[in-house]
Formats: sequence, C-alpha cells, structure tokens
Amino acid sequence: MAPDFSAATFKTSSYTQDNGTCVEVGVVSGCYAVRDTKNRGGGQVRVPARAFRAFLQALRG
Repeated sequence: MAPDFSAATFKTSSYTQDNGTCVEVGVVSGCYAVRDTKNRGGGQVRVPARAFRAFLQALRG
C-alpha cells in the first residue's frame, strides 16, 4: 500500500528564493515525497527514506 501524503506537511528549503523555482519535501512513514511549488496538485515523486538520504548525502559530497 502506498503512503498517504494527503495530510503531510510539505516544507521548502531554507535556501528557497521567491522566484517560483522551488520544490517542497514531505515525509510520511519512512517515505519522502517531492513536489513542485508552482503545481502542488500536479503529482509527487515518492522515494523510500533510505534512498532519499543517500541522494542528499551524494549531493553534499
């Protein structure tokens, strides 16, 4: 069963600028979802928490 993100709190990065080119991240039950701030109802990319943490670690180098 897929996690339900309907009640999730999505947050933007502290680096977010007011130019409309941002994404938001929400967390529910060991799963992360990323969505476009300009089109919040347009869908989400969902990934397991372990994969998302590995992605962030790779970005940090």
